[in-house]
Amino acid sequence: MGKIINTSGKRKTAIARATIVTGKGKIRINHKPIELMEPEIAKLKMMEPLVLARELANKVDISINVSGGGFMGQADAVRTAIARGLVEFTGDEELKERYLTYDRALLVNDPRRHLPKKPLGRGARKMRQKSYR
Repeated sequence: MGKIINTSGKRKTAIARATIVTGKGKIRINHKPIELMEPEIAKLKMMEPLVLARELANKVDISINVSGGGFMGQADAVRTAIARGLVEFTGDEELKERYLTYDRALLVNDPRRHLPKKPLGRGARKMRQKSYR
């Protein structure tokens, strides 16, 4: 058996946990092949780290469990988990630099969160209009 790497990625309220082992290039998200993921835009986003590390993607099997958030937050969490795992699996500084120059969010969780709703308003920023006439 080869080495096993566990990593995680977060975006908003979505959390993705990835397990990377030596294998033939199978990627499964919640026990479903990545090729069958919908919608297409989210699938393409999840595959970005694999496209950037094409030669490595065929040598590892990746199993990801993702929960929370919406489909786009989950896609971002998955891509962060995959990219971190591949960098840790290889220990390759060149791959790490390639990811950072392409998009820093591949290796660093996005800290932005949802703003809470305020009183006297309809949402976090929108307030009820005032009239002094």
